[in-house]
Amino acid sequence: MKCIGFDLGSSSVKAAIIDTETGLLVGTCQYPDNEMAIDSPEPGFAEQDPALWWENCQKVSRKLLEQTGIDPTEIKGIGIAYQMHGLVCLDKEGNVLRPSIIWCDSRAVEQGEAAFNALGSSYCLSHLLNSPGNFTASKLRWLQENEPEIFAKIKTVFLPGDYLAWCMTAEANTTITGLSEGVFWDFKNKKIGDKLLAHWQIPEAILPPVTIIFGKQGVLTKEAAQLLGLTEGIPVTYRAGDQPNNALSLGVLEPGEIAATGGTSGVVYAVANAIIPDSDSRVNSFAHVNYTVNDPKIGVLLCINGTGILYSWLKKQWGKGLISYTEMEEIANKIPEGSDGLTIIPFGNGAERILKNKQLGASISGLDFNRHTSDHFIRAALEGIAFSFQYGMSILNEMGINANRIKVGNDNLFQSKVFSQTLANISSCTIEIVKTNGAEGAARGAAFGCGCYKTIAEAVGQTESVHTFYPEPVSSELSAAASKWRQTLKNNLQ
Repeated sequence: MKCIGFDLGSSSVKAAIIDTETGLLVGTCQYPDNEMAIDSPEPGFAEQDPALWWENCQKVSRKLLEQTGIDPTEIKGIGIAYQMHGLVCLDKEGNVLRPSIIWCDSRAVEQGEAAFNALGSSYCLSHLLNSPGNFTASKLRWLQENEPEIFAKIKTVFLPGDYLAWCMTAEANTTITGLSEGVFWDFKNKKIGDKLLAHWQIPEAILPPVTIIFGKQGVLTKEAAQLLGLTEGIPVTYRAGDQPNNALSLGVLEPGEIAATGGTSGVVYAVANAIIPDSDSRVNSFAHVNYTVNDPKIGVLLCINGTGILYSWLKKQWGKGLISYTEMEEIANKIPEGSDGLTIIPFGNGAERILKNKQLGASISGLDFNRHTSDHFIRAALEGIAFSFQYGMSILNEMGINANRIKVGNDNLFQSKVFSQTLANISSCTIEIVKTNGAEGAARGAAFGCGCYKTIAEAVGQTESVHTFYPEPVSSELSAAASKWRQTLKNNLQ
């Protein structure tokens, strides 16, 4: 028996198939090979077409089936992981009304802050665990205020993963984890946060019904099966946002365990069994994949929007798309630690929660035309991203979450030794690289949802370490670069 997992990111859709009898990964791939575009019709806006997500999901499914030679009739369960906090709006005919307002879009900051002030920090932090901030609920409010003609046509609102599941099953539903990441869930009253919706005069009926996280959420329609190259009737048995799912794939399920990822954005994700709100909402808390109302496992999420997107931007602009990440790593290795005084602040991907939702923008300082080459920018970018991780991790430490050991997947930024070792050194953190990815995690979640395993931990299995980066003494050059980075950030924030 096999299970397939899809991981809908903002750069690509990944897919993976596992064999539930052996517990082994059969194969994995992604589509497209180059990053999907993020449209920005106005400064601070970030949108994608949901139809493109579904189209790429079809293409990656067929690509993986061809690559592995798996008979589609062997696949008995589907899992979905997806980019968090996005907003997809459908009308009564099931048509998408506008491009999705995705996770790194900053337009709804004002709406979220207004609701936080009106409802009060005590209510928001104890019931919603967060300020409405710039999350899905606030994006819906922005739409109500700024595009009322579209808002009036809305029948259902989805998170990106809900939309993908709907394309597969034609059943509209969501999960408690999804509602919590959209700041639609009242943790204290264990129901949809009707007080926030009432404050905004948003009808609760436009939210889809709640379904289980693990278990039958719907079955593949004949049309969807043909498009995906799969078999009609396969159940979707798991759905979670990319960061909770990434934690699952790494076996990070219990309080005290910490996961991280370095994709378009950078995330450090800790599991707790108690609510740990941050009064400044620099760090946010959501329901973890194993959350239940009687056993509320909470995922404490630190997100830095401007990380990997800086590196991919450099790849496109500096290398004109002709240079590979492997070649960029080789170049970075030739530049000394500290990048000869060149400093890059990577916050150019919308409002940054760790900066209290300020939209700072990226910046470069210390550029010396007589000393620096384009190669220095590659090293300085990796170091600047590592410094931003350290900055965020210091917030977790302030909150009592000891981020001194993290587990990460063997993909994205953490494949860079320059980045990983720099982060380990400056944060005094051990970084364990594990052989997995989000699509494999989604497939394993589906396998547990199908009843192939007794526990989630059994479905994940024994994680295989690829490499571990241990903290090394920090050189004077790197220490000086980190200090300069923080001072530059401080100056930029003033």
